[in-house]
Amino acid sequence: MLITEYRLDLVIQALRAILPLAHPADTTLRYFFQDNRIGSNERALVAETVFGTLRHRLLLEHTCGDSPTPRRMALAYFLRFGGYNLREIDPVLKHTEKEWLATVKGVKAETLSLSVQAELPEWLVEKLRTVYTDAEILALGQSLQQGAPLDLRVNTLLAKRDEVLTQLHAKNIAATATPYSPLGIRLKEKVPINRDALFTEGKVEVQDEGSQLLGLLLNPKRNDMVVDFCAGAGGKTLMLAAQMNSQGRLYALDVSEKRLANLKPRLKRSGASNIQPMLISHENDLKVKRLAGKIDRVLVDAPCSGLGTLRRNPDLKFRQSPGSVEELTQKQTAILASASRLLKKGGRLVYATCSILREENQAIVEAFLAQHPDFKLISASEVLQQQKVELEMGDYLELTPLQHNTDGFFAAVIERI
Repeated sequence: MLITEYRLDLVIQALRAILPLAHPADTTLRYFFQDNRIGSNERALVAETVFGTLRHRLLLEHTCGDSPTPRRMALAYFLRFGGYNLREIDPVLKHTEKEWLATVKGVKAETLSLSVQAELPEWLVEKLRTVYTDAEILALGQSLQQGAPLDLRVNTLLAKRDEVLTQLHAKNIAATATPYSPLGIRLKEKVPINRDALFTEGKVEVQDEGSQLLGLLLNPKRNDMVVDFCAGAGGKTLMLAAQMNSQGRLYALDVSEKRLANLKPRLKRSGASNIQPMLISHENDLKVKRLAGKIDRVLVDAPCSGLGTLRRNPDLKFRQSPGSVEELTQKQTAILASASRLLKKGGRLVYATCSILREENQAIVEAFLAQHPDFKLISASEVLQQQKVELEMGDYLELTPLQHNTDGFFAAVIERI
């Protein structure tokens, strides 16, 4: 697409709104598009440049030297990652910018710090160094710079995966079965699936393959009493309902009324009738206490740093900090302790995050097990094998975009003895 003064100005305005990162980038961008009625080509260019700039922000700031203005960041992105050459950008350049931009292409990333090469802030690199080598951090960081594929989950209450694949192929939508989840479909291109009949009729939901594996680890049975403790907008809740064949009872708990409201249209589409949304004020709400000792299965998809989702939300690495991670670990500890009280003897709990940090993952589970001798860890690998999922894991489920082409996910399976 030709870079004109008008298009460059739109990109600069969007970056100016988003780069302070006072709010999530996708939210700010949505408001920007509401305020600026622009064509679909311009929207695509702005979105791609904004998220591309966030993915490669550390390198771009390095190439901009002392003046990483939104204008310079945009120009450096176009040249370095946007597929444009100097001649194509030349018409929109000011006289002083040509010489600087000529040097941008020549910056050799491999000569820069690990933080810049991996596009991860220094504090995050230091935390990862407690678990990974520098070479592993670099590979992980580079995998998190890529865009994420669009994964769907087939709603088994209304359709089978083979049928959905056949229908997608009939519409010339390139799609394949996901390698691990027996319910997943991966689309080759990002298509507006939310306008497709398969989506509007509830036969598919958008859900990362890694997230689907959490439901398989929980493996609820038809007449179980199940709690999705941090249900959010209910993607995993809907999957659990389908696994239960819409029988038994499934409580969808969350502290956000807005998130639970977003579940309602999805619930209507899904055909599930066993879900009971429940607004709670905190993890020790009286409504939670009433369920103590009555529940067969509990899913705790805990609030976390989200650092495993940087392919989709690259701004998170700049919006989180050591302080915010420490606050989250306190919340995770409290939520896991409270959720565990719901389980019957022999009941199963899955603790999960979309974080790549040990302190939000293994450390939380190890501390919980040390304080609760009436619970034991079940091998995630064995649970997956029982479900005929071909995925080599140890005690925990640990997924990364580098190894599995999913978001970064962690999960532990815990049972009450």
